[in-house]
Amino acid sequence: MTDLKDLPHRFARAMETHDVATIGEWVHEDYVQHNPFVPQGIPGVAFFVNAWNEGFSDTKVTVEDVIVDGDRVVGRFTFRAKHTGSFIGVPATGKDITMTSIDIWRIKDGKFAEHWDEHNGLEFFEQIGGRPGKPPAGK
Repeated sequence: MTDLKDLPHRFARAMETHDVATIGEWVHEDYVQHNPFVPQGIPGVAFFVNAWNEGFSDTKVTVEDVIVDGDRVVGRFTFRAKHTGSFIGVPATGKDITMTSIDIWRIKDGKFAEHWDEHNGLEFFEQIGGRPGKPPAGK
């Protein structure tokens, strides 16, 4: 049986190591994504991991909190990385960034089956000097 408290740590490890090969081990085949910028299903999770790692290097993810309640797992994360590639249309700046998120997952069969998230989006994009689809100021 899967230890539900381990699932957010598996996500964090995938982000740090660029590991998309094992996503199906911890993400359910019927995965529903509520973030409009990320596609559905296992391919959507792989898309996000790959997009992040194309835009950012040296990613370190701190799992700040994990809460399990019934069929829900909540993870609070701090991402630290260097903006070394284009990310959602914002060209590389070389800047160090910090992003925080709170992610809520519904669990089915011991895997993530549905996802909601909240990020420090405005602060995050201010750090890289742009916003999705709009280049940084002065470019």
